[in-house]
Amino acid sequence: MTTFRQFSLNGQIYRTSYPITLLELIVYFNYNKSLLVLEYNNLICNQKNWNKITIQNEDKIEIVTIVGGG
Repeated sequence: MTTFRQFSLNGQIYRTSYPITLLELIVYFNYNKSLLVLEYNNLICNQKNWNKITIQNEDKIEIVTIVGGG
């Protein structure tokens, strides 16, 4: 039997059957990591920790991208 982790990313529900870090998630969704702020379970997450945090069941992740303008 496969165990799934279900998590929320920007309000959308996703499921994965294998461990994935926040950094792997960012790469998978093709975010520019230098232009975003990541909130993990209601706390701003420092970029140096993205490769150390493995997504767990029921985690809530919000990614806000920075857009320049003029």
